[in-house]
Amino acid sequence: MNTAVPRLDAFGPLRTILRIDGWSTAVFGVVMLAGSGMLSEPLGLPVAWSVPFGVAMLGGAAALGLIAGYPRIPARYAAYVVAGNAVSGVALGVLAFSGLLPLTVLGVVFLLVGALVVAVYAALEYVGLRRAQLGGGDGADPRH
Repeated sequence: MNTAVPRLDAFGPLRTILRIDGWSTAVFGVVMLAGSGMLSEPLGLPVAWSVPFGVAMLGGAAALGLIAGYPRIPARYAAYVVAGNAVSGVALGVLAFSGLLPLTVLGVVFLLVGALVVAVYAALEYVGLRRAQLGGGDGADPRH
């Protein structure tokens, strides 16, 4: 008879949100690439901006997937994700009102919703990182 109590994965919540962030970022990157021409007019977002955004998002999605795949998620990598999402959220908000792009009202809303989404991901990933670090000594690996 085995009476061992299964251990909870301290990384579970962080890993889950990293995976969700990664998949949603990948889907959005594909939409930005495949729909760049169709989205240009209604959003006012030039193709010359949406294509690099889409490529960057696919790269970010790949990085998120790799980080989520670590058995012990390195705290440094998780912190980079939190910081990257926080900076992206601020940048999208600033870009929405900067006048740098000829955005339509729908385009401004689009960027502001994007800013909100990445800010929420940053907050959830921060909470997941803190919980992993405080989870009974089984937290994110600080050596990486």
